[in-house]
This record gives sequence, C-alpha cells and structure tokens, in this order.
Amino acid sequence: MSAAVAKGPFRYDIVGSFLRPARLKEARAGFAAGTVTREELAAVEDEEIRSLVAREREAGLHAVTDGEFRRRWWHLDFLAGLEGITVYEFEASGFGVKKTMQNTYVSAPLAFSADHPFLDHFRFTQEVAGDALVKQTIPGPNMVTLDSVVLSAQYAENPVYADLDELREDLAQAYRDAIRAFRDAGCRYLQLDDTSWGALFSAPHRERIRKAGYDPDELIDVFGDITEAALEGRPEDMTITTHMCKGNFMSRWLYEGTYDNIARRLLAIEGFDGFFLEYDDERSGDFSPLRHLRDQRMVLGLVTTKSGELEDPEAVKARIREATRWVPLEQLCLSPQCGFSSTEEGNAIEPEDQWRKLELVRSIARDVWEDAD
Repeated sequence: MSAAVAKGPFRYDIVGSFLRPARLKEARAGFAAGTVTREELAAVEDEEIRSLVAREREAGLHAVTDGEFRRRWWHLDFLAGLEGITVYEFEASGFGVKKTMQNTYVSAPLAFSADHPFLDHFRFTQEVAGDALVKQTIPGPNMVTLDSVVLSAQYAENPVYADLDELREDLAQAYRDAIRAFRDAGCRYLQLDDTSWGALFSAPHRERIRKAGYDPDELIDVFGDITEAALEGRPEDMTITTHMCKGNFMSRWLYEGTYDNIARRLLAIEGFDGFFLEYDDERSGDFSPLRHLRDQRMVLGLVTTKSGELEDPEAVKARIREATRWVPLEQLCLSPQCGFSSTEEGNAIEPEDQWRKLELVRSIARDVWEDAD
C-alpha cells in the first residue's frame, strides 16, 4: 500500500520488533568484544533490515518496521539519545531471570537532539521500504517519568526539576520536537510505546511508587497530562498511536492487573489515533475498560508473541465479538500483543513462528472486517 494513501492503525497491524537474526546477534557480540567495528556492525544491520522489510512486504503488512534491529532495548537506545538522560548498568533479578540490566535517570534538563541517531535509522528504513509505509516506534514520555524520575534513587539524590509540573514542560517539549523531527524526516506513522502505565495498576509496583514518595493514583493524571502535552500541535498528516503491554522480556512479563483504573485517563488522550493494548491472557481482564474509548481505533493484542503456539482462529474471533459489547466493530483492529523481540535476546519462539503468527492475524482480520485489505 502506498504511503500516500495508507493511514494506520490497520485492521491487521504489528507492534514493531522482530527476532534478531543469528548473523546480527553474532555481529553485536563481536562489537561488544571489540572484534567487530561499528562500521561492520552497521553494514550487517543494514543488510538484515533490507531482508526484514522485504519479508514484511511479502507478508502483506500495510506498514513495515526495521524490527528494532539496531537496538539493544526497545526503549533505552532512544532515551540514551535525549539530552539530560544518563544510562547506567546494574545487576538485577526481574522477569524471572538474573541479568546485567540498564536503566536511566534524568541528570540534566531534558531536550531532543536534532542529530538523534533514530532519525537516520528511520531515513534508512524509508529508503529501503520503497513505497511502503514505514512505522517508527519510540518509547513514550512516561518511560522517563517513571523510571528516570519517580523510581530513580539517583534522581532523588540530585533532582533536576522542582516538581513534576516543571518536568512536564521540558519532557513534553522534547517529545514535541521529536515528533516534528520525525515528521520532517518523512515519518507518517509513529508509535509511542509506553509500558509505564502498567506500574499504575500492578500492586507490587504501586507499592514501589508509594515507597518512592509518590501516589500512584495521582500519577495516572500526571501521565495523562504529560502525554497530552507531548502531543500538542501534532502534525495532522501523521498517524500517532500508543502501545501498552505488561512487559515482554524473553517471553516473560513484568506487570499484572487489569486496565480498569487507568483506562479513563489513558483512553481520553485524543492526540492518539489508536491504542494497542495487550489482551493475550487472563491477566488483562475483560474488555469493559474499553468503554472509555472515544472515536479512535482500538487494536486488540489477542495473539501472543510469548510462545510459538498458534491460537485457535475461532477463539480469537469470539474474543473480538466480546469486545464489540464495548466498542463498535468498525473501531477495532487486531495485532500481536507485543513485538517478538523487545530486547536483543528475543522471545522464546522460533524465527518462523513470528511469520505464522502474522499470517494468522491477517487471516482472522480478513474474515472479520470487509475492509481488512
């Protein structure tokens, strides 16, 4: 579909990331070990992205991505390119594994850099995609609010802003500048991935927020206000969506709970054209929170990326019918619940599993919606 006429989110869509090919993993390991140069790594990334985009087009996707092949993490690589963000490593137990992890904190006033490397990443993908629409994914602003401010011990010791209202001014401006920069680079489909909302309904993380001196219920409106400010003046010729899952690290999840207490505020954000929400298991609860949706599209993440087992198409269709109790069918779409590889390690599935999953999503969508193609 030509980028001149395409506008997402689509009846069958994707979140963004794909499993890293073995050759790319080897090149990244070599780069970390000092045996592969940055230029050599970039050449491998380029070749693998070209191959991925071709495969995405063959799969009939209306919008393609670079699979996040240049990233280690779905979020930190972008955040590290913002002015005022410091990235550090630490040993942690999370998602059921022990691993050297990375996190961030705000160490200086925030701003978007005009030479942010993701802009060139997008330009390359657009070049190889031809007339296909390219979907660019970046982390949402509240990944900064939560991890780099609210829960950051480093930030608490040396706060940069007087309060969250002052933070909102710079953070929102940084994202407005980012959105405009991607638009000027040719981007017409931008997705803000923001899992931070999950901490506001997951009991253990709500307790962490309280111990840090914040009220998780008050943060629901803070998150909404920051996001709305970030989307102020958004270009009308762009599609901007948001995706929220409950964590996706090597097929493991982080947050649990339903969307009940965040849906009122999250789904009221009119600057988004669509919402991608995880609904692949019982942890997501029922569809009743979707009653807060306005006139945007809701993309139901009913097909899991955590395992390679294919869902029963009729069971997925039944779930879509359940959702129509709360949202008209014409406002609904279908996608996997998350990407296939939110980090470079990837989920516990085989490479061909991701393509079978996408074919399943496409097939179901064609059966459910007359305008799925």
